[in-house]
Amino acid sequence: MKIYTKTGDSGTTSLVGGTRVSKAHPRVMAYGDLDELISWLGLIRCETSGQDLPLRRIQIHLMNASAHLANDGKSFKLKPLDEGETAFLESEIDRMTAELPPQTAFVLPGEPRAASMAHIARTICRRAERSAVQIEPKTDQDVVAIRYVNRLSDYLFTLARYLCVGKDDYWLP
Repeated sequence: MKIYTKTGDSGTTSLVGGTRVSKAHPRVMAYGDLDELISWLGLIRCETSGQDLPLRRIQIHLMNASAHLANDGKSFKLKPLDEGETAFLESEIDRMTAELPPQTAFVLPGEPRAASMAHIARTICRRAERSAVQIEPKTDQDVVAIRYVNRLSDYLFTLARYLCVGKDDYWLP
């Protein structure tokens, strides 16, 4: 099977369900941003191998969320998103936060490399959220995905601090 189809050469693509839309469509922008985020999480996984972090689990859930954001509403074969994954992120945030000193100012991304990568992933996550909220009309699954992505940005910020092992670099005006 060839990787190229030439069907997108005119600037359109197909959503899950078959509807052709512009590659600048809000759904395409949202799932494209999630694709970028999933890739960054893969890089963070490489940098933190050996640490007990749920990054693969998060990538899998983002793939599912991405499929829902790419859905034109005509495909009902997608498994519903597990809303418990948002609660899981919250529990991970709480677990890491309990091991961190209080944050006293805005954090400047820096060493170690994995922490800066987590900050980059956080900013991409926020962009993905901004893209997803532009989707209209939103399905119930879109709303679940947006809620998860919102919480994920909090998780990634906390992860970045956690990877600094309490040695945050603060911006002091």
